[in-house]
Amino acid sequence: MENMLNVKINGKDYQVPQGLTILEAARYVGIDIPTLCYLKGINEIGACRICVCEVKGARSLVAACVYPVDRDGMEIFTNSPKVLKSRKMTLELILSNHDKKCLSCTRSGNCELQKLCNDLGVEDENRFAGSTPNVQFDCSAPHLVRDNAKCILCRRCIGACKQQYVSVIGANNRGFDTEVGCAFEAELNNVACVSCGQCIVACPTGALREKDETDKVLEALADPDKYVVVQTAPAVRATLGECFGDAPGTLVTGKMVAALRRLGFDKVFDTDFGADLTIMEEGNEFISRVKNGGTLPMITSCSPGWINFVEHYYPEFIPNLSTCKSPQQMQGAMTKTWFAQKNNIDPSKIYSVSIMPCTAKKFEHKRDEMKSTGTPDVDVVLTTRELGKLIERCGINWNLLPEEDFDSILGESSGAAPIFGATGGVMEAALRTVAEVLEGKSLENVEFTAVRGMDDIKEATYNVAGMDVNVAVVSGLSNVAKLLDAVKAGEKNYHFIEVMCCPGGCINGGGQPVQPAVVRNNVDLKALRASALYKEDAGKAVRKSHENPAIKMAYDEFLGEPGGHKAHEILHTTYTAKSRY
Repeated sequence: MENMLNVKINGKDYQVPQGLTILEAARYVGIDIPTLCYLKGINEIGACRICVCEVKGARSLVAACVYPVDRDGMEIFTNSPKVLKSRKMTLELILSNHDKKCLSCTRSGNCELQKLCNDLGVEDENRFAGSTPNVQFDCSAPHLVRDNAKCILCRRCIGACKQQYVSVIGANNRGFDTEVGCAFEAELNNVACVSCGQCIVACPTGALREKDETDKVLEALADPDKYVVVQTAPAVRATLGECFGDAPGTLVTGKMVAALRRLGFDKVFDTDFGADLTIMEEGNEFISRVKNGGTLPMITSCSPGWINFVEHYYPEFIPNLSTCKSPQQMQGAMTKTWFAQKNNIDPSKIYSVSIMPCTAKKFEHKRDEMKSTGTPDVDVVLTTRELGKLIERCGINWNLLPEEDFDSILGESSGAAPIFGATGGVMEAALRTVAEVLEGKSLENVEFTAVRGMDDIKEATYNVAGMDVNVAVVSGLSNVAKLLDAVKAGEKNYHFIEVMCCPGGCINGGGQPVQPAVVRNNVDLKALRASALYKEDAGKAVRKSHENPAIKMAYDEFLGEPGGHKAHEILHTTYTAKSRY
């Protein structure tokens, strides 16, 4: 049984577990202390001073997020007049050099600074108005815009970038001139940013946002000469509802399809078809490497942030990468080849849109290697957030939408596909097919639970056709670096590794709905979102990629055999080492 401490909070006696901070202890007894810079496990530095509290005997107000409850009899005041006055004045000082164009800000209505100002009764936003520093506006990267005029120097983005290993941003200059940026004031496209977007979902204001491309989609939809198709990634169906107030973990597949139809897309396809196709090609590639002495461990190539990372930071592992394109790019390639051919549509007239949980996809689709027909496999990428805004912009009533199905044939998938959106899902989907193909018999149990869950690194060994296959699953780039270093040092020996750039996988991608710190700190978003994908898997009649009838048709009619010449030409690619500097 854990040790308990007796404390008094706001004049009431409580018992709380030893080892908590004031912030955690107050939460334990049902009191939420407001925060601005604090993100659990990412940014715990006590910098913003919004969470200050009184502690009897302390000389000054203390930051609740870092101040420990370390003794019996502590007396804490979380909402005294002195505390509330201090928090309000801090907000007024933050506003003194903040760009207050809230009506046109992408985060209006979902801004933590805005909410705190309302909650704490800030009436004069210009009380301390003064000089405004000359700060950087950076729109150089393909996925992100940084507007430091809206930055409050909370450093949450810096913590997120550090958690992702790359640390390409930090605090530049000092005092009044401090701002977040890259070393030597470099633009983001000139440093080894991997485009993961974790800084965006960490930001409490509109200082960071994805590069919005919804206008491009609206223009295409209004063009009578364009045949506009859309695909939706597995993880989007588990999070899109959050844009409209649905609880995290709500599965909204049918309503999402209905919304896209009402936006005017000619076809609504499912990236899950591309995921099943990926398993066919990747599984065949793994079997070939094992049988023919190819480079092992083979490492998945579905996550473009991870691909950026390995090209910049661990180029020695490029030969280990699967040569498969990501499901997004396979889906786009099949749309402009097989689908176009079957329907007698000129591929140049097809405008291919994808809805992704990932800002790195905005970089991926522009790679020169991603042009199966001489034009990009995918023409534009919208994040989950952008789709949510587009639905609202076009007056579509989310609450009144019916459940509708994806269009055939590129909308058909197995249960192995939706779980791609959670860490471990690609590995499980691959094992379902690889194990069955190698053993030549149907699997009785298709659930490989050892690779499920939100642990940073998961390992398992499966005996397949008489061979012990060592697998690893890792998400979050700091964890990836640890695992790759262990492989390099000979400390770990694997045959197959699944890597996801973002912690928890695509369900926690940089393009997903932004949740405030109070939710991120206290709700297991990753687990809730992942549960929705496993629910969709469990409800499918077909749960193995190689049993998807549409996949069988694609090979029979068009691709030939997995790993064959045509499949390789359309569905595979190459990767290149890049400088970090």
